[in-house]
Amino acid sequence: MASSASLRRTLCLALIVTAPLAGCKTLEQPWALASTTDPQKMAALPADEAMLRRQAEELGRRYDANAEDRNAVLAYAATLRRLQQSAQAVSVLQREAARNPDDLEVLGAYGKALADAGRFSEAADVLSRAHTPERPNWSILSAQGFVADQLGDHRQAQAYYEAALKIDPTQATVLSNLGLSYALSKDLERAENISRRAAEMAGADERVRQNLKFVQELRGMNHQATSTPPAAPRVIVSKNPPTPAARTATKPQNPSTKAAALDLRQGI
Repeated sequence: MASSASLRRTLCLALIVTAPLAGCKTLEQPWALASTTDPQKMAALPADEAMLRRQAEELGRRYDANAEDRNAVLAYAATLRRLQQSAQAVSVLQREAARNPDDLEVLGAYGKALADAGRFSEAADVLSRAHTPERPNWSILSAQGFVADQLGDHRQAQAYYEAALKIDPTQATVLSNLGLSYALSKDLERAENISRRAAEMAGADERVRQNLKFVQELRGMNHQATSTPPAAPRVIVSKNPPTPAARTATKPQNPSTKAAALDLRQGI
């Protein structure tokens, strides 16, 4: 069976960290929608890479002309993140966050970009300042859950996801991430039950359904390993969502994984 460390890496990469990609074909004013950390509005960004690149060029010129234009900064960074250019997005947002340290929207975008870039400890600090107890933001809470899972604090991650769902219980991706977090905690029965609920929700996309299959396979592997010791377990190789998890019946190996950069990106 795959080592505990490699299994944890595989599950962490299955977490959904951005708003679902929408099939939007045209956008009259891309920055009007891009300049936001709201996942629902982020979903309106073009899904086509060529269109995103053209948009990034246009917004980059606007940013170069006035780097203190807050909306241009947020729009440019949002497009860069969708293009998986996380280091550049961090650089753009870092300056704006220093200039406007109390701007919650800027801090939210910056924290999510840091998480995109794998700078999880920094992301945790920034995201903690991106909303207030009086005005909690489900999207920020979900991002905090993703970061906590990446840092190995699954109990805290689950608390963040649950808090996000109390604010907006319709978010299938957040519920799906909660299920994966329980899988990371090795509570596979609860993980499967939660993942099934997420897959049955209105608005659940292919990534959410694939996460359910992933957890079911994981639970099946665990059951097989405990009930039939001599048999070689199947190793689940995690793919970019929504690509189905591959299955093999070969000698256990460390799963090869590739992180999907969806946008901080759905739950986040």
